[in-house]
Amino acid sequence: MAIWDDVIGSVDRSSFAKGYSADQYVGFGERPAVLVVDMARAFVEDAYPTGNSRLARPAVAAIARLLAAAREAQVPVLYTTYSAREFAFGWARWKGSALSDPLMHRETAFEITPELAPRPDERVIVKTMPSGFFGTPLASLLTFLGVDTCIVTGMVTSGCVRATVVDAFSHNYRVVVPEECVADRGELSHKVNLFDIHMKYGDVRPLADVLEYLARTPAGAPAAR
Repeated sequence: MAIWDDVIGSVDRSSFAKGYSADQYVGFGERPAVLVVDMARAFVEDAYPTGNSRLARPAVAAIARLLAAAREAQVPVLYTTYSAREFAFGWARWKGSALSDPLMHRETAFEITPELAPRPDERVIVKTMPSGFFGTPLASLLTFLGVDTCIVTGMVTSGCVRATVVDAFSHNYRVVVPEECVADRGELSHKVNLFDIHMKYGDVRPLADVLEYLARTPAGAPAAR
């Protein structure tokens, strides 16, 4: 049973089935990279207006397992986050009151949660929009690394994860989303967006499948710079 089966009804599934198949997979490539999208304190910790620890913490634990396997296989790991300083310029018409909270104006809000801390040779990309690709050097870095598969993890599924997935797809990367390695503020939006990603843009797969893939990936991919 897929994670979205309890929220995507038979009528909607039949509509998608006219042109898409949940049983069709893009598949893994030969040169993967792991993208950790916005696993910052502001999204992981309840103290922040954008945080949801109940749903984020399981994803943190799952991503930690994935990172251990990726590093063992010498697969590049790249992170994205925001910056309080960039938010101060107002470079996006975000709705809601979250950005007016004083906590969101501290740089500590956008530090990667300690359990997933980047290593010194792992690049952290500061972005101003939802997608990790928009206005950043991410695509250029992935080209330099010879990457053909983006393993996308992080928060939130319906926002920055989805935007990054769509842009990775638009750059003709294979896209894989380990189901346990993404989270949202709401379970409905999480499940609906995983369904939509899987039907059109990439493969939503169990973490176990991705770990097995990394275990058989030849080591030696150049480290992210």
